[in-house]
Amino acid sequence: MTAFDALAGAVRDGGLITHFGNPIVEQRELAAGRAISPLTDRTLIEVAGEDRLSWLDSITSQSVARRLPGESTELLVLDPQGRVEHAAGVFEDGVSAWLIADAEDTEQLATWLKRMVFRSRVMVTVQADAALVGFFAGGDAEGRITASAPHGVPLIWRDPWREVQPGGHQYALADGHPAADYAWSVAVVDDASALTGPFAGALAAEALRVAAWRPRWSHEVDERTIPHEYDWIRSAVHLSKGCYRGQETVAKVHNLGHPPRRLAALHLDGSDVVLPAAGDPVLAGDDEVGRITSAALHYEDGPIALAILSRRAPVGDLVVRCEGVDVAAAQQVIVPADAGATAGVPRLTRLSRRPVGEDPRNAR
Repeated sequence: MTAFDALAGAVRDGGLITHFGNPIVEQRELAAGRAISPLTDRTLIEVAGEDRLSWLDSITSQSVARRLPGESTELLVLDPQGRVEHAAGVFEDGVSAWLIADAEDTEQLATWLKRMVFRSRVMVTVQADAALVGFFAGGDAEGRITASAPHGVPLIWRDPWREVQPGGHQYALADGHPAADYAWSVAVVDDASALTGPFAGALAAEALRVAAWRPRWSHEVDERTIPHEYDWIRSAVHLSKGCYRGQETVAKVHNLGHPPRRLAALHLDGSDVVLPAAGDPVLAGDDEVGRITSAALHYEDGPIALAILSRRAPVGDLVVRCEGVDVAAAQQVIVPADAGATAGVPRLTRLSRRPVGEDPRNAR
């Protein structure tokens, strides 16, 4: 049972509402700000207590210590080697910080947070019954949503992906980043049965996410992921904040090195009516150079995908192998191969190349 069981016309895949009959039309309505998308694959975590912001600041990638009521941001939890373990949107209402996480990761994230409390005045609670809906700001869908406001501030998270956040950095070099129009928002509602359509399912929401090059924990993250590979520093990492787990790797790759992999957008040949699945291999000639992380059928662009590629993968056209079919893919570079190494550290002359001076002990 979910809060959205009463929605008429919903087509489900397990607990996920995939569509309401026509995913392409639903995309158009969602992008125009007219449709509401039930988010049965997201879960809410409440972090209460007077130390909540300074505590989150000390253990995650984002600077949240001075967040004001009504502000939204995003954070990552990294391991000591800088690899992404968890990701969550963050909304502060003046009394609690609310984390929006992918449902598959909620229990693991909450368990880790609880282990990190120690003596901090913080309480972590999974709000498993909370109903979350997604929409694009600026349309009439927003006016049809009455967001929960347990402490007087409506719980509406505004996705920070639209622009580079303070302390962040963008590797993508494309003019007119597609995220500029990605006004994605998530609201917590008390009564999902009171919502009125039109509605859009997960297929529509995911297609718009992929088109905006927006990484997501449940789709893009694997055991090797570091934030640089997905251009995630633009929204979820503050490069100038205090120490946190994984910071050394973040700084080292950003200032001195290059990420080992890079995110690319693929525009797929639609003539075979085959849409890749996550994990399908990406080939350059006979060589496997990466894998698909997300794929979707976009209402304007047709079949599109995000792929994580080796840094040394060529920047030209590629092939995706899915269901025994090779699908041609035009590549658009998101994270360039030379991303990172921003510090411009001058090269030092090797000691062996320095002129040899007279030994001062021999001076008379």
